[in-house]
Amino acid sequence: MSIDIVLAGARGHGRWHLDNILRLQDKGIVRLAGICELTPLTPEEIPAGLGAPAQSADFGALLDATGARIAVICTPIPTHTDLALTAASRGVHLLLEKPPAPSYAEFRRMADGVAEAGVACQIGFQSLGSHAVPAIRELIADGTIGEVTGVGGAGAWARAESYYRRAPWAGRRRLNGVDVIDGALTNPLAHAVATALALDGAVRAEDVARVETELFHANSIESDDTSCVRVTTSHGRPVTVAATLCAERPGEPYVVVHGGKGRITYWYKQDRVLLQRAGHGPEEYEYGRTDLLENLVDHLTDTTTLLVPPDSTGAFMTVVEAIRTAPDPARLPENAWYLLNDEERRVVPGIDSLVEKAADSLSLYSELGAAWAPPKEVSTR
Repeated sequence: MSIDIVLAGARGHGRWHLDNILRLQDKGIVRLAGICELTPLTPEEIPAGLGAPAQSADFGALLDATGARIAVICTPIPTHTDLALTAASRGVHLLLEKPPAPSYAEFRRMADGVAEAGVACQIGFQSLGSHAVPAIRELIADGTIGEVTGVGGAGAWARAESYYRRAPWAGRRRLNGVDVIDGALTNPLAHAVATALALDGAVRAEDVARVETELFHANSIESDDTSCVRVTTSHGRPVTVAATLCAERPGEPYVVVHGGKGRITYWYKQDRVLLQRAGHGPEEYEYGRTDLLENLVDHLTDTTTLLVPPDSTGAFMTVVEAIRTAPDPARLPENAWYLLNDEERRVVPGIDSLVEKAADSLSLYSELGAAWAPPKEVSTR
């Protein structure tokens, strides 16, 4: 029998969830019972095939009225914890979008509340559903690239200035006294951070020993759009992730595992892996992916193991907390960026190369000689 689902937040990225729910509904394993939005969706906004689900701005009342067993939460970051606990108090299981919370305290309140309620909770790091992740871990365990010396991550993306006008919380660190922390590393390129940590084997909060951050912005925002972070894990290895939303030539983000005898590069949006090692030619692999909502359904119906439970994102949330408590991101000087008029977006010259070098050398921007990133900008957990 299919499982009834309520989706909270059906516009923006929520549209992806609508399409995914339709895919699973066509397979006969779920049914969209309700949509929670402040303004109801029009019939034209609901994909054909999903019918006419109940709609309400009251999440708890909608869960009660529909009797849904699963809630997908894709709402503004500061609302995640309260909505998750609203669902958990009714025994409703969860797919909670990343980042799960804007602070470590809110994350713990959510995770502890969900655990106490005894409901299943999956955090929406879709990259961790890729079959490439266990395959890479197996290559590492087999010593294919020798002893791992560190993990790098690189994300050079572009966002128009309008991206920061799409919602009141976009590009904010705080809004009306509430943490938001909507930065490059904590939201759009959060997968790079979470995946790099996962490939190092550092997933829980206690796996993080130290966090260094360098946070900057070219856009007229509070948060960072060009930043890097270096995590020293309990294994003693560095995990360095560099990101920008001001790329010259936007490309696919990736994570690279460095070893004494080679390296493994993982383009996590493409599920594509490149293995390079001494004495061998390059080897490329493509993998499938398990959808996290489908995995949650399987967990409820046949006890399949959850792929991304809350505690497996504790290390990521420790990084979020370090970014939250770091000094506010520094504004880049006007001579460090320019406006690309045709696309109405800001570009930081040379940032694509810096992002790549940071992932390759496990260095911070300041250590790579960026004129706008003096060493004094580094903050440490």
